[in-house]
Amino acid sequence: MAKDDLLREASEALEQAGIEDARREARLLLGWATDRDLGGLLSLDNVCPEQALRFSDGLKRRLKREPLAFITGETGFWTLDLETGRDTLIPRADSESLIEAALNVQPDRNAPLSILDLGTGTGCLLLAALSEYPHATGLGVDLAPEAAALARRNSIRTGLSERCFFMAGNWTDSLHGRFDIVLSNPPYIETGDLAGLMPEVVSYEPARALDGGADGLDAYRILCGLLPGILVPEGYAILEMGIGQIDAVSALGASNGLREVARRTDLGGVERALVLQLPG
Repeated sequence: MAKDDLLREASEALEQAGIEDARREARLLLGWATDRDLGGLLSLDNVCPEQALRFSDGLKRRLKREPLAFITGETGFWTLDLETGRDTLIPRADSESLIEAALNVQPDRNAPLSILDLGTGTGCLLLAALSEYPHATGLGVDLAPEAAALARRNSIRTGLSERCFFMAGNWTDSLHGRFDIVLSNPPYIETGDLAGLMPEVVSYEPARALDGGADGLDAYRILCGLLPGILVPEGYAILEMGIGQIDAVSALGASNGLREVARRTDLGGVERALVLQLPG
């Protein structure tokens, strides 16, 4: 079948389904179905029947609002290509602001840092940090064993497995020692707002990784209470949060003896990353 015909029909169907940037989504689906990147599609004229069938199956799933990252089984984050799955949130560009914040407060790329990632999911935050700090080591913890296993596979996929370990656990319950940097993207959506999220999120991504309680701050209350016991003196905690939450989280940090040292906005201008420090 002709590539252009497939792309045109798919783009029209995606647009009618209310999916933004339908043309690009159609091209990404076709790239997945034909095992080509977007540049490689330029030299493709026709699609074989097997590839057309795969493309059609993927399109049907996307029209049901299944996220593209779950259909293809992978997504990009920072400079990494990561496996994705239904047991974790899909890494988003907004979360890259945490890595930018880390590089800003700890500019020495050769520092032998110890890094902890709480609620690691795909491992995206820890692995991105390790990719920037070649002498650092890290530990990722997630409540779901399936998520910890996925993060471990991503550490192998990215060639970083020798410098990190992933485990299932409830926050810091099984941890000993202290860390130079703690990263976390905890659940922060208010429970009452969950049903109004995009279909891709509410129907496919795990609710446990989204639900932050009545005011969205439940996880931060726990985290800010734990951080003084797991950070080294002058160590940094870098936390992701939702729109309008940063002042409240900063106040929670202050009430537990942590001082705010920086904020970082995402590409949309939202104050997304908060850096707290344990005084020396």
